[in-house]
Amino acid sequence: MAVLIQIRDAFKRFGDQILLDAADAALVDDVKVGFVGRNGAGKSTLLRILLGEEELDRGEVIHHPSLRVGYLRQHDPFQPGESALDFLMRDSGMPDWKCGEVAGQFELKGAYLEGPVKALSGGWQTRVKLAALLLHDPNLLMLDEPTNFLDLRTQILLEHFLRDFNKAALIVSHDRAFLKETCSHTLELSRGKLTMFNGRIDAFWDYREERREHDRRVNATVASKQKQLQRFIEKNRANASTASQAKSKAKQLERLQTTEIEVDEPTVQIRPPRVQPRQGTALRCNEMAIGYPDHRVAEAITLEIEHGQRAAIVGDNGQGKTTLLRTLVGSLPLLDGTLRWGYGCQIGTYAQHVYSSLDERMTVLETLEQTSDREVTRQEVLAMAGALLFRDEHVQKKVKVLSGGERARLCMAALLLGTDNILVLDEPGNHLDVETVEALADALLMYKGTVIFTSHDRHFMRRVATSVIEVRDGSAKNYFGNYETYLQAVEQEVDEGERQRNLAAGKSGAKPSGSGAPGGSPAKDNAANHRAVQQDQRRADKELKNLEKRIAKLDQQKRELDQKLLSETDPKEAVRLHDELTGIASELAEAEERWLELNPF
Repeated sequence: MAVLIQIRDAFKRFGDQILLDAADAALVDDVKVGFVGRNGAGKSTLLRILLGEEELDRGEVIHHPSLRVGYLRQHDPFQPGESALDFLMRDSGMPDWKCGEVAGQFELKGAYLEGPVKALSGGWQTRVKLAALLLHDPNLLMLDEPTNFLDLRTQILLEHFLRDFNKAALIVSHDRAFLKETCSHTLELSRGKLTMFNGRIDAFWDYREERREHDRRVNATVASKQKQLQRFIEKNRANASTASQAKSKAKQLERLQTTEIEVDEPTVQIRPPRVQPRQGTALRCNEMAIGYPDHRVAEAITLEIEHGQRAAIVGDNGQGKTTLLRTLVGSLPLLDGTLRWGYGCQIGTYAQHVYSSLDERMTVLETLEQTSDREVTRQEVLAMAGALLFRDEHVQKKVKVLSGGERARLCMAALLLGTDNILVLDEPGNHLDVETVEALADALLMYKGTVIFTSHDRHFMRRVATSVIEVRDGSAKNYFGNYETYLQAVEQEVDEGERQRNLAAGKSGAKPSGSGAPGGSPAKDNAANHRAVQQDQRRADKELKNLEKRIAKLDQQKRELDQKLLSETDPKEAVRLHDELTGIASELAEAEERWLELNPF
């Protein structure tokens, strides 16, 4: 197991902030690492240091001689009029057949491969960049927030690519679901220290909380001991017979004082807008058409959203999710049909196009005080600003000097301090770190109003969504299922697409003569077989997980029916319960039998 990059005793200061303080870490050649830390902790700075684009103040970074880094570029590397295929050939120096073969792994074909790459959405351009990385044959991938603006289908394709990529990766992401699926190790940057954890992100959060709880208990014990020793010293140091004991206790107290106890970082807590719960229909759309004067994005849209729901808008990039949200809040006019909000609905919007509405002459604090509810105290305003990473002197920054991400967080803070009983949120988790996204989810779960939102963060969607609206094939409709059901359906579609591509690749045989492509070979056949086996295993694992959930649910239903049957005195109801119990027992037996077939143990 070769060490590809090692960082030793690293020290880096940025202004008054110490980003790295005697930090140590190593990346080895067959491990995928999820890199986490709060916004501003220094993750992007460390990536630039590892890439050699920035220097340490002190310490060293050691690269293995065979290191080949593939870095996912955030900037636009494309030339005007260039197709994705042209870019891949120019960037890699590989022939067209090889570039097309790799691009196919990301479903880049037809107009997506041969049309102007600059005309593609951000998600499809990310697919092109990932294909370019693979063509350079890197043994270490560095990905900085790779899921930003990627739709669910592209995220799943990227996950499959990374699982099949048998080399190392360092992935910076706030998307817990993505890190859980792709990374076996977790690296945290906190207080200038790097901590490598041999486990996935969920296990790391559990470990970190256990460690913090341990530190809190130790801290409390030390504080209590300090008080005891201080009282003893004050009581006995003036007494000749106990002065020596007091002196000994003073030495103990001194040792306790020099013991370093790590305290928690500030905990992010976000309060939701305080509104009165309402009942009935919040929004009704009938035969609605949305889009622009020269282009209808979707039509025949009939929707209904009830007060108190948290409706997730889902669908591939380019299908019209943001267009739908903008139409709902009146930023785009209806092309056809009707859209009606219920009585007393006050709508608050968080979306990219509202960032420009901020008064650039005002400070962060002035903006929040002006937009917040009259009953909100200054302390609550400061707490919300701190939760959204405007702490200390940052609340006095003028809006005109804020970055795009900072403006986004300011809009979110202002929205949460208001009194709107309808929140329409377009990608609310962007520009937020993992802890803040979790705190936002907690706030939305406590919120008594209605939420209509879209997000590419599956963990956030799972926690928040109570209903799903799918935008697809030129329309939008209520999805009859929860977000988990929708997620499984998309995963099955992606798996089927990969299976069909593998079948097509297996039947294609040798490349056409004159193309410069070698014919079929045992190595390629073995690789195709290996991919097919991996996909079969993924499908079996997915079925196994679904079976386990089903068995647990059926077992719970069986226990509940058993209890009802024991206490039931009505003969007819007892017969009905018995029949229902028999049916569930039969389903449970079938599920358990299938589980035994799939379980490798």
